Amino acid sequence: MTRVDTLVNGPAARGRTVLISGASIAGPALAYWLNRHGFAVTVVEKAGTIRDGGYPIDVRGTALDVVRRMGILPRLRDAHVDLRRLTFLDEDGSEVASVDPHAVTGGVAGRDLEVRRGALADALHEAVRDDVEFLFDDSIDILHQHRHGVDVTFRGGGRRTFDLVVGADGLHSHTRRLQFGPEELFHRYLGYCFAGFTLRNTFGLVRETVMWNAPGRAAVLYAVGDGDVHGFLNFARPEPPFDAFRDPEAQRDLVAEVFDGAGWEVPGMLAALRDADDLFFDVVSQIRMPRWSSGRVALVGDAAYAPSFLTGQGSSLALVGAYMLAGSLAAERDHAAGFAAYERDTRAFVTLNQDQASEGEAALFPATAPALEQRNAMLRGLGSMPPAEGRPAHAALVLPEFRPPV
Repeated sequence: MTRVDTLVNGPAARGRTVLISGASIAGPALAYWLNRHGFAVTVVEKAGTIRDGGYPIDVRGTALDVVRRMGILPRLRDAHVDLRRLTFLDEDGSEVASVDPHAVTGGVAGRDLEVRRGALADALHEAVRDDVEFLFDDSIDILHQHRHGVDVTFRGGGRRTFDLVVGADGLHSHTRRLQFGPEELFHRYLGYCFAGFTLRNTFGLVRETVMWNAPGRAAVLYAVGDGDVHGFLNFARPEPPFDAFRDPEAQRDLVAEVFDGAGWEVPGMLAALRDADDLFFDVVSQIRMPRWSSGRVALVGDAAYAPSFLTGQGSSLALVGAYMLAGSLAAERDHAAGFAAYERDTRAFVTLNQDQASEGEAALFPATAPALEQRNAMLRGLGSMPPAEGRPAHAALVLPEFRPPV
């Protein structure tokens, strides 16, 4: 599809100010497109800077067209991890199957991208940092909507008024809580918890992933190069462990208890978990909302429709959603019509991708012995060649060309 530059400073955008909360993926992407459409944009981020490093994420299907239109596709191609092998092990450590990663993820070799989260965040930030205002080490404390805008009080003490506010602040969005209510109203727990951390690569792994499975438990070593590896410990649990969410030591204790007695490299992973300074613990879940906007406040990316890592589509939905939200606001004469168009034209794509994750026993992380054997049989039947085409859901939306209203 040939890029068509959209006219900026149309009547829907001229002079309008937008505050975006969050500077990871959806936030800077939205800032880029809003700026191109002529909006005056401010991004507030609670961290002190753009977060570097991080585990690898995928950019597939329609999202590839978004980054191409942004001009950052060549840079992301250079940062592509190019994972070459995915090996599954049984509970006793024996090999079940070794397959091309795309055969499991539904990606397409040579087309889809896998990059470190920090590499994508850096590319997005550099594409827009000279054109929009970034406020680091700060966040939204209070929102007050009125007829003419949104009064925002920041945690740092500042107060400003914006025409619109967009929450791009992730699965546990503070903006969503302030405007739409507690997370429990929209949180769809998928039956799993996980802990992620880095550890030294003493395993000789290069550009490959090894996954050990027992019923309801999985241990993963993910090597994107020849340096440190990403470790993941994933386990099934009927209810979320609410008492551990804000207590890293309780998280470590819970994971150690669940994986007590496990073989393979798990004991060493548990030891590394105790000393890890980058532990990330969370539940595997989705955000499902009946509406993504309320008055002058809207949500985008994980804050509105987190699909869970089981789909591998979180970053792609964030990129596509940012493009659609900015374009919809630019193409309509008022924010209410813009928000309605954003939801009308994007929701089916979002839902289709969210539905790629089955509730309960996820395909890669079976919770029972029969389900694990069924998965292993499926893996043994996979060919060694990557698929020629990706999953239809990944490219189910064709990006429209947005133009200002006449």
